[in-house]
Amino acid sequence: MISFVPLSLPPSADPTKFRDFGIEVRGVHPGELTDEQFKQIEQALYKHDLVLFRGIELSPEQQHRLVKAFDPDSENFGHGDRAIENTQRSILHSYLRGLPAVPQVQVIGHGTVKDHEGIPELTMKHGRHPEFHKTRISEEDESKGFTRFFRWHMDAALYDLKPSRVTALYGIKVPVAPLQTIRYDDGTGDELTVNVGSTAFVSGKTMFEILPPELKSLAVRAKAKYAPHPFQWMKNAKAISTGFGLETEGLEVPLDQLPAWEDAKIKIYPFLWKNPVTGALHLQVHPCAIMEIHVDPLPEGRDSAGALYPSGGKITDLKQIRELLYCMQRPGIDPSLVYAHPWEAKDLVLFHNRGLMHSVTGVFKPDQVRLFHQCNLAASDEPVGPSQEDIERWA
Repeated sequence: MISFVPLSLPPSADPTKFRDFGIEVRGVHPGELTDEQFKQIEQALYKHDLVLFRGIELSPEQQHRLVKAFDPDSENFGHGDRAIENTQRSILHSYLRGLPAVPQVQVIGHGTVKDHEGIPELTMKHGRHPEFHKTRISEEDESKGFTRFFRWHMDAALYDLKPSRVTALYGIKVPVAPLQTIRYDDGTGDELTVNVGSTAFVSGKTMFEILPPELKSLAVRAKAKYAPHPFQWMKNAKAISTGFGLETEGLEVPLDQLPAWEDAKIKIYPFLWKNPVTGALHLQVHPCAIMEIHVDPLPEGRDSAGALYPSGGKITDLKQIRELLYCMQRPGIDPSLVYAHPWEAKDLVLFHNRGLMHSVTGVFKPDQVRLFHQCNLAASDEPVGPSQEDIERWA
């Protein structure tokens, strides 16, 4: 019989900010759900944003079917089947490999595996901050167990294809290792203790709710315009120390040097995405891929005192964009607001990709093997932004 159990939170988490976050499901197999059981899981996912199953044997075909059930009209992997592995200019190329029989399911992890799901041999690469950040923790400190968030994001191509509704992460092999400490290295002294290789999650809902009024007003009126082929556009740029955005050094690939692109395929999304079940607003902006901010004016008759961009406008300066966005998003990754999932072998995590941001963490030794299957599907619909009622309430 299906049952729902609250997630165990780490001591660092503020329980008042996690009242509705995360749920563990017991008593059913996620690959063998009845229609009624799936409806319960679907409601739980949008209400709690993250659903955990433990001790599950799950085939790639079952994983794909489960994710597709959340969006029956979806077909392809979120970045396009085979698109990443056939595009070496993308920063994602080194980290993802589609399975031959089920290309919508990607292999991710660390180390070398043989004879896995039709792949004779595969060497996986775990994202480490020295490969992407402008600065790095010293090798000496890294050897002592210090690390950083790699790159905060939601799973989305952000060009042509629509952002996935749900992502499924399935841990097949999970190495056991000492705890590591994430350093923010941004002058705050913030640190977070995590299991090696934990996936860190933060709530876009909480990120919006803790904003001061003037930034809530901006968020409800703002849209993000993303670069064409954003993961090729950003390939030479380097991240800031928290992994939540890029340094502005003019290293982005000029638009006329990118592969051919079309204006009609460029994505412009609201800063806030509306939860289809709860109606909550989630601050969901990819801090590395954004190219412009478009702001609508305040509603007619609204007092503009203290408001940002009361008349609306367009922000095109990357440094200004990134600083403003960081001011809005950085409070949401405070250590007390991060859930870093402590993976165990055969864990399956489903998460609301339009409501959470997440990041890889940790450093593995060369001989350690971490093997995961990831599945997210380019959606059949676009995210829904704030309603007129939301704008009237928050602007």
